[in-house]
Amino acid sequence: MKESSKARRGKRHYRRNKNQSKLNLVSLMDIFTILVFFLMVNSSSDVQVLNQNSTIKLPDSTAEKSPEEVLALTVTDEDILVNGRVILKRAEMLAFEGSVQPALKDELNYQASRTTVPAPDSGRPITILADRELPYELLKKIMSTCVEAGYAAISLAVNQHTEQGA
Repeated sequence: MKESSKARRGKRHYRRNKNQSKLNLVSLMDIFTILVFFLMVNSSSDVQVLNQNSTIKLPDSTAEKSPEEVLALTVTDEDILVNGRVILKRAEMLAFEGSVQPALKDELNYQASRTTVPAPDSGRPITILADRELPYELLKKIMSTCVEAGYAAISLAVNQHTEQGA
């Protein structure tokens, strides 16, 4: 049976065009470029989230300065942690007679050795997250140990509390 000229033309067009279905990468690149810019703009926020325990009640402050990304020392009801890792028990620190606790100092020295950034003249920065009811005696021992290990730029984590005008 003979094919009509219309059928032959249709087959010819089909064979010629069947290999041309390629993915248009230009529009795909446009979408990914927009997505990258969107993520870059949204990730550059001024808020730093410090991981804190739900049992720690930070003091309130009206400070305007935002915290920087630094080493975090957390004092919970039971433990003292550096960057989320338990270093010693809180009771051990309270029972310690001196002002510079060796285990905490060793950990802070280790953390300082891991960084390639040279220590500033004012000392390495550290942020202490502790409950507002933390005894001053314990805070003093922790701060003395930090200073002895070269972490003299000490910041205390607080909840930012805005004053409401009357």
